[in-house]
Amino acid sequence: QAQLVESGGGLVQAGGSLTLSCRASRSVFLTNHLGWFRQSPGKEREFVAAIKRDGRSTYFADSVKGRLTISRAVADYTVHLQMNSLQPEDAAVYYCAAGPYCAYTEKTKYYAWGQGTQVTVST
Repeated sequence: QAQLVESGGGLVQAGGSLTLSCRASRSVFLTNHLGWFRQSPGKEREFVAAIKRDGRSTYFADSVKGRLTISRAVADYTVHLQMNSLQPEDAAVYYCAAGPYCAYTEKTKYYAWGQGTQVTVST
């Protein structure tokens, strides 16, 4: 079984919304912070959002702050990324990640990664 499995990606018009989901294994979910990163062609993987393992604090990249929300669902070990007002620059492969450190924006601090889900934004 994969430790992290993303779903929910797809094609959306500019200004539209999508909700991404990432299901984790029980042990990974309960012992790590969870984050979302994205990567578009020719660019490095960049931080999008993160949530502490206690679910009390969330963090967002400046580019998405106010448009995205992140949440945890302990019942099924899932983290959700609600994406609103999507723009072409948001198009990328989105990856779910898990890690034990508080440096949420640093991709090197995460050890578990999903395979990614594609988000395409049309104009």
